[in-house]
Amino acid sequence: MKPIYHTAFGVYGILYNDSNQLLVIKKTGGPYTNRYDLPGGSQEDGELLEDTLVREVAEETSYYATAFQQLGVKNFLYPWIYRQFTYNNHIAVFFRITAYVSSFTPILSFEGQDSLGYVWLSLDSLTEQNASPLVLTAKEYLQTGLFSTVGVQFSQYEVLKIPAFLDY
Repeated sequence: MKPIYHTAFGVYGILYNDSNQLLVIKKTGGPYTNRYDLPGGSQEDGELLEDTLVREVAEETSYYATAFQQLGVKNFLYPWIYRQFTYNNHIAVFFRITAYVSSFTPILSFEGQDSLGYVWLSLDSLTEQNASPLVLTAKEYLQTGLFSTVGVQFSQYEVLKIPAFLDY
């Protein structure tokens, strides 16, 4: 059977604090359901990448990015049954957020919201079993100081049925 590809495009932020923790969301939808993911998501019509970053991070975490730098674009290709599709081609634009403020407002609830909330976690606690490929890319970048734009293809990928973040 010939693969049928779904293409998803999103903009994502890497926030790393002075306590050596990465800000991640608890994902409740899509292929990264029940895993930790980076805050971010899809562009709205007419939106600049930077505007998408600020809006998505604020919607999912209540933090507002005030300074950031684009690191690059990377795609992830893996099997995923979604509607009529059998594979997902996730194209992700990564930004390192270097300054941010908290609005101290609750996370927005709206149709399509796929974040159960956010948490700051140490890099050591983020693994292939509990984190999205985006989080693992951020972890590698933060540990090495190098951002790889080489795409990643998985022959298998599991959407978790039970939240990996229940242990934290």
